[in-house]
Amino acid sequence: MSEDDRAGAPEPEASHSAEAPSLAHLKSATIREPGLDDRGSVFFAAIEMTRMPMILTDPRRPDNPIVFANRAFQDLTGYTQAELVGRNCRFLQGPETSRETVAELRQAVEERRAIATEILNYKRDGSPFWNGIFIGPVFDEAGEIVYFFASQLDVTRRRVSEQAFRQAQKMEAIGQLTAGLAHDFNNLLQVVSGNLELARNSVTHERAQRQLANAAAAAERGAKLTKQLLSFARKARLEPRSLNLNALVLAFAEVAESTLGSTVSVRLDLTPRLPAVTLDRTNLEMALLNVLINARDAMPKGGTVTISTGTIHLNGNGKARNLPPGDYVALRVRDEGEGMPPHVAERATEPFFSTKGPDKGTGLGLAMAHGFVQQSRGRLEIESRPHENGAGGTVITMLFPCGSAAAVEEEPAERKAVLRRGDETVLVVEDSDDVRALAREYLESLGYQVLAARNGEEALGVLEREERIDLLFSDIVMPGGVNGLVLAKRAQSMRPDLPVLLTTGYNEDLVAEGPATPTMDVLGKPYRKAELADRIRSALDRGAKPMPAPGDPHHG
Repeated sequence: MSEDDRAGAPEPEASHSAEAPSLAHLKSATIREPGLDDRGSVFFAAIEMTRMPMILTDPRRPDNPIVFANRAFQDLTGYTQAELVGRNCRFLQGPETSRETVAELRQAVEERRAIATEILNYKRDGSPFWNGIFIGPVFDEAGEIVYFFASQLDVTRRRVSEQAFRQAQKMEAIGQLTAGLAHDFNNLLQVVSGNLELARNSVTHERAQRQLANAAAAAERGAKLTKQLLSFARKARLEPRSLNLNALVLAFAEVAESTLGSTVSVRLDLTPRLPAVTLDRTNLEMALLNVLINARDAMPKGGTVTISTGTIHLNGNGKARNLPPGDYVALRVRDEGEGMPPHVAERATEPFFSTKGPDKGTGLGLAMAHGFVQQSRGRLEIESRPHENGAGGTVITMLFPCGSAAAVEEEPAERKAVLRRGDETVLVVEDSDDVRALAREYLESLGYQVLAARNGEEALGVLEREERIDLLFSDIVMPGGVNGLVLAKRAQSMRPDLPVLLTTGYNEDLVAEGPATPTMDVLGKPYRKAELADRIRSALDRGAKPMPAPGDPHHG
């Protein structure tokens, strides 16, 4: 055996080890007969029959063209042998192909060394795919390079799964952050908006009234912003009802037309006998409105927006869409706008990522819609093509699981012109001094007697020593071991007839696996005096309502 032969052979002690094979064959190969004319051997038959796409290029010819491509490579790319042979592999590249990866491949070819990487390539029909590629040099016995061998592997599914997982992790982290901020922000807004309301009732000067009104309007916008953040974070409190999407879209059409303006036409394409869905009507309308506004902004010169409904049955393909198998109702909004490139569509549902450019929109519209749809056990999908040759645009699809109950029509709530008052005793439990003081002032001005506690432990002490307490009004998120939910349960075990009204600016403790009929009476922050008056009076008149045990699912 020559020294060269011994250099490529395994060591004697490693000859029986499965963990220490020689890796030299992965980097280069040497052949005795470089010609490709004789294709009748068993090796050529194996290459043609394997499912692994393979090609050979000839670096001795100008531009290193392909000289052989097996059938698997033809199936992968959609090109025939005649269309492949004689061309450099760069024709598989496209607009989203990484220039850095291309440079790495070229450098390896120039240096006649092996390389393994992944690159975004494009098929004959223009569709992209992620190509896991290995390239290695093939030498003749004289050491001259005669070919480059390249094997391919379509790794698109893995890349998409990894990207979806990273995106989900990022969205979850952002969701936790935004929901936590919304909690503190809503407490601040409660103090700001509440004191502005009290000030407006005590100030008569016209200019001061106008200034207070402007401040109150800004606080309202802040409250709307936190609601959008909570919707994105899937921590908004939902009050789902059984709805018919067709009826909702028909009722919403007038609002849509006035919102979109005279240059945009609204077309309805509604599938009859649509199954009912269990959704929060207000949040659904807000999500639909945000999608429609995006469609309008994508058509600066006007056009048609089509709102359509339909049904979809997911069986084996449900897993690919991260949905369980079953029947779903689809609500689609299609525009004829400019469309979005893939890298923009990919981030369209991220909060504060605006597809409209600087100073145009908050970037929360699609984020809010996406969060609401996910919280409703559905899925939001985006299909978009840049507008070319009179075709293109974007389709936003919201999929919702079919409900089991029949759809019911909701009666519009009557506005109460007079504040509802009373003289009962209310125990207010709130860890924020400013919010607690505001609630006390609100309630005392309505005629109620008020007892106050700073946390759940203090409230339990008040419940033990005070004889008359007609209602417990408690924040949910409080420090210590007794939050609002635990307090409500213990309070009703001490006083079974005690009504409870909870309040929160953060709904983490109220979010269950999915929407259902609310099991608790909850007033969201920030609330107005009229809202508090109405909910306090309703809770007193209704009487005790059993609280679910801590740790049980809390819907809302």
